[in-house]
Parts: sequence; structure tokens; C-alpha cells
Amino acid sequence: MKFEKVQSFLGHSSSVYTLDSDANYIYSGSADCFVTRWEIASGKQDKFAIKFEFAVYSLRLINQQQQLLVGLASGDLHIFDLITRKELKFYQQHKEAIFCIQYNEKLNQFYAADAVGNVSVWDAVSFDLLGYFPLDCGKIRRIAVDSSGEKLALACQDGTIRVIDALTFSELHKIDAHNDGVGSVVFSPTDATILYSGGKDALLKKWNIQSKQLLITIPAHNYMIYELQFIGELLLSASRDKTIKCWDANNLSIQQRLDFKSKGHKHSVNALVSLSTDWFVSCSDDRQVISWKIKV
Repeated sequence: MKFEKVQSFLGHSSSVYTLDSDANYIYSGSADCFVTRWEIASGKQDKFAIKFEFAVYSLRLINQQQQLLVGLASGDLHIFDLITRKELKFYQQHKEAIFCIQYNEKLNQFYAADAVGNVSVWDAVSFDLLGYFPLDCGKIRRIAVDSSGEKLALACQDGTIRVIDALTFSELHKIDAHNDGVGSVVFSPTDATILYSGGKDALLKKWNIQSKQLLITIPAHNYMIYELQFIGELLLSASRDKTIKCWDANNLSIQQRLDFKSKGHKHSVNALVSLSTDWFVSCSDDRQVISWKIKV
């Protein structure tokens, strides 16, 4: 069983940096300053679109996918209601680009992280600011939440992974992980002690965070790994080297490579989002959003 390209979603006029999806739509954010919505079934651009003054670096759907969080290059954070199509809140807590927004459904919280290592914690119901933490770790590209919702892992530019208690926001572990910076982190969906990381050093690593033990390390790409995502039982990685790779999560053996020869991306692959256990979407500096599905 291999992934094959289903379709391209074309319409952005600049690099596409971030994605999220619900049952019917894909949301994409771009350097063209637009958030755009696409119909999954038809591949067509929906009439819903939001124009900003700055590039869109991060998106996240929350609260049964009824609200949309948008983080901008300016540090602005916008919250939209998708039912009424109105903006609910606008915050300028961050003064630098928001590279990551993550949702913790178990605790009804969301987190925003910026280009200089600040993390904000928000109540996902009231939208009140619960905490603001300057971690002095450089750019935070990704935040992962474990299956219990009790731990966070932060991918930091200083090469560390910070493992945080989501209940107290105290630091549990600080792992020296990758030379020149961590690009992405993701927890195993079945074992909250297992974490995967990808770095600017192009290495893919598997960790036991309880013991801080490095279990496996492999040279996975030619350039920085920007995204790690589970699709069913497979671990996917996306890189600046224009490729997406599919891995066996147990031993990190490669299962498939998706690149230009697979009718894939021509430039850096920036983000991935799962549509189902056999279907995902990618985005790139080549302005494309591409959907991929396993063909049996």
C-alpha cells in the first residue's frame, strides 16, 4: 500500500506555510497574507477567505472545529468563529512572529509560540490568557501534545526539546537533541513516553522522554525537517529538501518517498495535516497544497 497524489489545490500567490482541516475543508495560510479554505471533495477554493496585513505562519482549529486561530508574522493572534464568520478576539501579546499554535483538547487550552522563544497559554473557552513564558530558547517551530494532554514538547532553535507539564507549566526535561535547532516534534499516539524529533541537522530521532534515552537516530533528509505527523500507524516527515518520507514508527525504516517524481512538491515542504488514517495534505513554498491517499 502506497500513497499516491490525489489532487493539487492551486490559488495562493506565495509560499504556503501552515494547514489544518475538518471533515469538509482544508484551511491554508500563506505568505500572500491570506487564509484560504478548500473543499476536500472537489479541490475547489471556497468563498471563505481572510486577508491580513502580514504573512500567515500558523493555523489551528479548536472547539469541535468551530473556531479558527491564526498566528501572523507580526505576532498578532486572531480568533474567528467559523459559524458566524466573525472575528471573536484579536491579541497582540506576542511581539514576534507566531510560528506555532497548538490545541490541547483535554485541558481546553491552546498555546502560541513565537520567533524568540515566548510561549503563551490560553483558555480555549473564555480566551483568557493563563500564562506567558519567556523560555529564551530561540524560535519555537512546533509544540506537540501527548495523548493524555498532560505533557507538551517544544521544538526549540537552540537545539533542545523542552518537555513541559501542561498542568503546571513547569519544565520536566530539557533534552539536547539536534545541532543548530529542532524543526519538529510529535508524540507517539499510542505511547506517551515516546517522542520523535526532526532537526536542522536533517536527522530523525526517536526518544524515550521518561528516561531521556535516545532510542534511534537516522539521517532522514538532506536539509531541515519542518514537520512530523502520524497518518495512521505511519510517521511522515516533511523537509526543506522538497520531499515527504513515510516511516515505520517502530524501527524508523523508510516505507516510501514522495517527491517531484511522485508529482509532488518542487520546493520546501512546510507542513502536513492528516485527513484520515490513509489520507493527508501537504503544503510548500511552491504555492501548492497537495492531497495524498493510500491506494490499495
